[in-house]
Amino acid sequence: MTSPDLASLTGVRSGKGSFYREYLRSHERLQHAVRAMDSISRALVRTVEGPRGLLEEVATAAAAYLEAEWTVLALADGCLVGARPRFVAVTPDGRTETDERRLPPPVRRELGAVRAGLTPARTDEGWVRVPMTLEGVTIGTLAGLHRLPEEPEPSDLSVLRILANQAAVSLHTSEQHQATLAMHRRAQQLYDEATAKSQDLAVRTAELRQAQHRLHVASERELLDTERHRIARELHDSVTQCVLSAGMAVELARGEAEALGPAAAPLEARLGTAKTLSGHAVEQLRRAIYALHQPHRDAVSTLPELLHEVSRQHDHTLDVQLRVMGAPVPLPGDAHHEIARAVGEALFNVAAHAEASKVMVRLRYAPDELMVSVADDGHGDPGHLRRLLRLERASSTDGRHRGLVNIESRMADLGGTVVFRRARMGGVRVELRLPLPLRPASRGVIEGLVGPASTPAASTTAATTPAATTTQES
Repeated sequence: MTSPDLASLTGVRSGKGSFYREYLRSHERLQHAVRAMDSISRALVRTVEGPRGLLEEVATAAAAYLEAEWTVLALADGCLVGARPRFVAVTPDGRTETDERRLPPPVRRELGAVRAGLTPARTDEGWVRVPMTLEGVTIGTLAGLHRLPEEPEPSDLSVLRILANQAAVSLHTSEQHQATLAMHRRAQQLYDEATAKSQDLAVRTAELRQAQHRLHVASERELLDTERHRIARELHDSVTQCVLSAGMAVELARGEAEALGPAAAPLEARLGTAKTLSGHAVEQLRRAIYALHQPHRDAVSTLPELLHEVSRQHDHTLDVQLRVMGAPVPLPGDAHHEIARAVGEALFNVAAHAEASKVMVRLRYAPDELMVSVADDGHGDPGHLRRLLRLERASSTDGRHRGLVNIESRMADLGGTVVFRRARMGGVRVELRLPLPLRPASRGVIEGLVGPASTPAASTTAATTPAATTTQES
């Protein structure tokens, strides 16, 4: 058995300086390898900077190890397609470069060969190449244009392979990380879409339930409206006619009592009372019939909405504008309908008698008063209307030509007043003033059977209906 040659292992032999020089060269290469490994260790802990920092550190370590003029670390086309950057080059002065346009032609050719997958395991023209492998598959190359006095030895290539494979692992990790981030973003996007669809589905479900409830309520109210209309027809065709006939009979009896002279004065007074009561009965019947004929709403309209509807009924003959001032307040019982009917009566009088073209309807809410005014630009006279109102109060209750007294009686039932003034527009201004809070309107037995409407919800802010416009005070 041959004993080990220690001199060949250590490179130290007396009188032979060549062995010592070889030892020094090996020691220097070992120091290069240690420095390269130290560079790798520093690069591996630079996780915050991502794969680019590691690739630059690997390429710089390889350049220092080979004393290279140029060093290129690049991936082949089609490998780790999601990894970035695709290559890193180290310049002669130690800078890193990732812009291919700034590379000299020889380096660009080498980069093109790496990208095409041409990685020969040999050295030519001073280039040293080692493959980057991942799970036994070559995915790129670490190449350096070295300036070593001699060709690299197998141990040098081993160090370069360690560097290249560390770069391959880093790029693979980067690609997996980017893919994970993309999947996370996609999952977050899908979650947001699912959440939005869930919310939309909840809204639509609530809307469907509301629609189902409205259909059920509409079906019940259709039956109720049919019955209300039947009752209205019965009241109009039978009860009202009977009461009118009774009133006419009482009026005839009064005439006969007057012919009897002073002896029949008590009888005449009682007949006058009966006439007044029959007149009130006819008025209450007509109000009841009107209320029964109104369509039953899912939600009771507010006073501004009712005035808007009343105003629209005269669009074909008058330019009616509506303005609401102040915050609407809830009104008791059927008060909002009574006010709307009074305004409708005033608008009818304007359309029929005033020869007007424009009408301004104002609704103003004050802390202690509700005021509604109807002003026109016609040829009416407030004094004439006041005289006409006095005549209507004293006239026979025949149901005709009682528009002004109807307005007055509706306001009186609510505790309000009616005033006729000259409008700035030139015509007449009818003012309806009611103290707040309103008292419920007094009704007879028949209208009590109809039932009061629900109190509308108060709006928290001043509302102007679609027909309302802001104009000069009329």
